[in-house]
Amino acid sequence: MEEKESMEVHQDDFDAVQQRLPDEEVLYDLAELYKIFGDTTRVKLLCILFEGEMCVQHLAQLLQVSQSAVSHQLRILKGARLVKYRRDGKTVYYALADDHVREIIGCGMEHITE
Repeated sequence: MEEKESMEVHQDDFDAVQQRLPDEEVLYDLAELYKIFGDTTRVKLLCILFEGEMCVQHLAQLLQVSQSAVSHQLRILKGARLVKYRRDGKTVYYALADDHVREIIGCGMEHITE
């Protein structure tokens, strides 16, 4: 009899977890977000922007890649809503999109440096 009661308790836990699982579309979007962090150049860009906004020219110099390569990666980051930009004349400055991105980078760095 104890085994049946134990299974019922486990079934309750199972049902509760199953109800709290996000929809497949949300899980897909979360996985896509984390894929963005799978590229070292994009992670470097985010780490630089963690320190403050910067123009494409200076980002390219810091990364030692072409401005075109930086712009390509920034388009991806912008599409994922991880960075934002502002124009000042002909110069475009990039920054982290919001505090959530700052937290993601900060937590990731804290986790790997523990």
